[in-house]
Amino acid sequence: MQMIAAGLAAVAVLGWGGSVGAAAFSQYRAHSERVSLLEREAFVAKSEDRFDAYAEDIAATTEDLKRRQEFIESMVSMLPDDVREGENVSDSSAESEELIGMIRDVFPAAMGLAEVEARQLAFVERLTRYADRRAARAEDAIRTLGLDPRVVVTENETAMGGPFEALASDSDGELDPRFERLGLSLARMSALERGLEAIPQVMPADINSISSGFGARRDPFSGRAAMHNGLDFRAPHGSPIHATAAGRVTFVGNRSGYGKTVEISHGSGMITRYAHMSAFRTRVGTEIAAGEVIGAIGSTGRSTGPHLHFEVRIDGRAVNPRPFLETAPHVLEEARAGLGTHTPHTTNQERTRG
Repeated sequence: MQMIAAGLAAVAVLGWGGSVGAAAFSQYRAHSERVSLLEREAFVAKSEDRFDAYAEDIAATTEDLKRRQEFIESMVSMLPDDVREGENVSDSSAESEELIGMIRDVFPAAMGLAEVEARQLAFVERLTRYADRRAARAEDAIRTLGLDPRVVVTENETAMGGPFEALASDSDGELDPRFERLGLSLARMSALERGLEAIPQVMPADINSISSGFGARRDPFSGRAAMHNGLDFRAPHGSPIHATAAGRVTFVGNRSGYGKTVEISHGSGMITRYAHMSAFRTRVGTEIAAGEVIGAIGSTGRSTGPHLHFEVRIDGRAVNPRPFLETAPHVLEEARAGLGTHTPHTTNQERTRG
C-alpha cells in the first residue's frame, strides 16, 4: 500500500505538467446545464462515504484516483503557466481534512491515497475559478465592443461531430460533477478567448491614410448622394494589405464594383472584406492570423485611384469598421493584461499605423 500511495503521489506531481491535449469539452453548454451542475455539487460524496469506499475496496479507490489524475493531465495542457493563481469555486478542503483524519486513525495504509485525492480536488476547484474569471473578463471585453458573447459561444457549437467518447473520473464510468464543471468552464473560456482574437483589431493599412469614411457621401463617379459601406485607405499601388483579425479566407476573386476582393470569415456571423486589390497573397480556405499580409493595394473595380476599400459585415449587414479598429486594440490589450497573456499584435498595429 505504501508503494501504491507513493506511486500515485508521483503521478499527481507529474499531472501539473501533463502534455496530452484535451479534445473533449469542445463546446460550451447552456447556462441551465451549469446550474444543474452546481446543484449536483451539493451531493458529491462526503468524507464518510469516501471512507467506506476506501475500507471496502482499496483497489477500486486506487483506480478512481488514477482516472482522475489522467483527467487532470488532459486538462493541464489547455491552461497557461499562471494556473496556480486561481481561487476556489466549491471548497472540498474541509471534507478532505476530515477524511484524512479518519484514514490516519483507522486506515493509515491508505493515507497516501487520501492525500492525493485532496490535492486533486483542490487543484480542480482552483482551475475552475481561474477559468471562470478569464471567461468573465473576455465576455466583458466582447460586450464592450458591441458584440453579443452568447453568439460568440454559440458559434463554437456549429460544424462539430465525431464518435461519442464519454469522459469518466471514476472506475464505474461516472464523472464527478466538480470535474465536469471544470471541463465546461475551460470550454467556455476557450470559446470566448477565441472570439476575442476574431474581432477586427489591426489596421489593414495606415490609419493616417483614410480618405473616405463610413456612411453617406457624394459618389465620386455620379456626384449623387450614396451610402459608403466601409473605409477607404489611400496608399501607393502595391502597398501591403493586412488582415484585421484571425479568421479563415472564404472568398478570393472579382466582385462587381469591388474589383479584386478577399473576404475573411471570423465566426459569429462576422466577415471582413478587402477590395480594389492589385494582387492576392492568400487563397480560399487559408487560416489567417491578425496582421498577416493578404494582398496588395490597387485600383481594380469601381475605383478612382489606388486605395483599399475595407468593410466589416455582421450577418450580412455592413457596420462601421472604425470603432472596432480604434477601440478594439485598447479593450483587448486591457483584457489580455488581466488574463496574464501576451498581446500578440502590437508589431502589426504599429506597422500598419505607420
